[in-house]
Amino acid sequence: MAALQSLSPELFLHIAQLLQVSLKSLIATVELLDEGSTVPFIARYRKETTGNLDEVQIRDIEEKLLYFRDLVSRKETILTSIQEQGKLTDELKARIEATLDKSELEDLYLPYKPKRRTKAMIAREKGLEPLANYLWNQEPAELPLTAFAATFVDAEKGVADMDEALEGARHIVSETISDDADIRKMLRRAMSEEGVIVSKKTVITSSGDGQDEQLKFKMYYDYREPVKAIPSHRMLAIRRGETEGVLYFVIELEPERPVFLVKSRVHKQQGDWTPQLDLASEDAWKRLLNNSITSEIRLELKQKADSDAIAVFRENLQNLLLSPPAGQLAVLGLDPGIRTGCKIAVVDDTGKFLGHDVIYPFQPKNDISGSEKTLKALITKFGVRAIAIGNGTASRETEALVREFLTKEGLGSIFCVTVSESGASIYSASDIARQEFPDLDLTVRGAISIARRLQDPLAELVKLDPKSIGVGQYQHDVDQSHLHKSLETVIESCVNRVGVDLNTASWALLRYVAGINERTALKIVEFRNEHGRFKSRVQLTAVPGIGPKTFEQAAGFLRIRNGDNPLDMSAVHPESYPVVEQIARKLNVPVSQLIEQPALLDKVDKTGLAAGVFTLNDILEELKKPGRDPRDKFVAPAFNDNVKEMSDLEEGMMLEGIVTNVTKFGAFVDIGVHQDGLVHISELSNRYIKEPSDVVKVGQIVQVRVMSADAKTKRIALSMKSKEAPAQKHAKPVPQKQSVKQEPNMNDKLAALADRWKRR
Repeated sequence: MAALQSLSPELFLHIAQLLQVSLKSLIATVELLDEGSTVPFIARYRKETTGNLDEVQIRDIEEKLLYFRDLVSRKETILTSIQEQGKLTDELKARIEATLDKSELEDLYLPYKPKRRTKAMIAREKGLEPLANYLWNQEPAELPLTAFAATFVDAEKGVADMDEALEGARHIVSETISDDADIRKMLRRAMSEEGVIVSKKTVITSSGDGQDEQLKFKMYYDYREPVKAIPSHRMLAIRRGETEGVLYFVIELEPERPVFLVKSRVHKQQGDWTPQLDLASEDAWKRLLNNSITSEIRLELKQKADSDAIAVFRENLQNLLLSPPAGQLAVLGLDPGIRTGCKIAVVDDTGKFLGHDVIYPFQPKNDISGSEKTLKALITKFGVRAIAIGNGTASRETEALVREFLTKEGLGSIFCVTVSESGASIYSASDIARQEFPDLDLTVRGAISIARRLQDPLAELVKLDPKSIGVGQYQHDVDQSHLHKSLETVIESCVNRVGVDLNTASWALLRYVAGINERTALKIVEFRNEHGRFKSRVQLTAVPGIGPKTFEQAAGFLRIRNGDNPLDMSAVHPESYPVVEQIARKLNVPVSQLIEQPALLDKVDKTGLAAGVFTLNDILEELKKPGRDPRDKFVAPAFNDNVKEMSDLEEGMMLEGIVTNVTKFGAFVDIGVHQDGLVHISELSNRYIKEPSDVVKVGQIVQVRVMSADAKTKRIALSMKSKEAPAQKHAKPVPQKQSVKQEPNMNDKLAALADRWKRR
């Protein structure tokens, strides 16, 4: 039987209830996804169809859809397998079809799943199954247990005496217990709710394994925490300690508890079989279930910790990608260095590379006058309006040099700012960098990247593997496939939220526009290089590989400045241009005047316009500020000029810094001393906070107080608490869950949707 890929009406209703969306919105969204529409396109341009679902809700639907389609497919495989074994009963079939959980489904399949040769199989081969059934059924018979067991003694079959017969029967019962889905579910729940994670320090071997020179895992040398309470960052820390051979951890459950639970399910009534069932229950737990259930809980803990860590990474990456851009201005990028000099690269207001040089203001050359002469020449030649300095080695010294030079030369209109250079060296050696600048040295490419990061962080950072940017939490320990897919969706979301200039964007940026892949992006750049600037969105259809569907998905997110149609610089989709023209006719003005005089839009009569309420509101809002950038206004952090090294820090000192990373346990802040300080979650606010992300985000400029600075361990403790009285935390109203009502015509729509999937 072919794997069934459609979902039943009941499953659609379940998903709707689970995600708290209307059934109508759910079905409409599924249809759009199945037709190949992207999430950003659906969220922005199909609000009427989905009932104004946002991007998060649509991605949740996409995720649940995949999960339940996989579940349905797996059910079909399992039902077919059990049917072929001739063991599929109506009751079992009903249980399999009713389950909504993959773990529960695999538990139901376990007794019928092909196994390696087990003790229970050997016992069955010896003909001991009737004796096992006697024990399991617990029903009095004519013969007492000992007499009945004696009838199975058979030297030829390998059953030497009654004890061996009973032992073999117990093996069968133990496997029956182990394969029971309800018992496994009960034990999993007990271990999840009552289990305790216990981590210990491993013994240091003669080869040096198990050493923890920096005492990173000291907290976990003898540590206990309930399974149900341990936060993701501690679970990930313990797992990393285990991976590095410093720690080992187990999950403890009160010794008699699991056996008691098993016995409570196994025993029906007292009899001469009771001692045998007690032994079988103990054997089932110790030999078959303990390791299995423990492994499952360990996996669940890892998956939960991974999901939490990835969620933190997603939020940090989103905030970083949406950092305020300095905008279109010529920038001089400076990659600081001491012995090898400071590498300089200048880019114009579109990010185009103009020239490069190297200065040596520090040891051993100390060529300050020569450095200042070079800076002045480049600034004058290329009309530089900003200087971006990488925050690596010698960044504060370089910044001080540049600021003093600007003051001396009376160049106060040029601003200087330090930017993160995380991943710049990786970009320099990447294929993308080699394609962009095949004839330039790696160090020059790095300086170009630093300059462009100031202009537009999003456009430059999309060229990097997000894991190299440094805003994650145990990012190398989590499921890499899940992490990659999740971060890709964040980049896609950010790129489409901001919009992309079709005439200046790199292929690396274009590939994240809805509907466009890497191959198509390269084709667009190739077409642009050959034919010059795009003058209209419609011209995009002339690019090989861009058909009607791709154009539909991508067009609204692409911007053309100073093109043939003023609407091409806005987020208004070409399919809605007739609506704008209708508005212009109502007001008796050209479309260009609507954009030049947005106040006219307040007078428009909305009746009779060929657009839904959500779409019309979006159009009017966009026309008021066409092509507006949703990111905040750029503000540069002001580091204390007297604080350049950790040795300059003093307890109680108040400093301004920029948040570089947010984790579950706190936030890291760059205060300009080459080592980020940690604001622990307990020091983020005077009031209680559940998550650090409730208070701070990556890229945010904050005021911090130095609590301590340890140069040996390179740890700086900071606080953001004010000396004011703690603010009262107001309880948020708990939203009432609403039941999802099935509309009268939903059955027909569900049936049609299911039928279409069957035919695929």
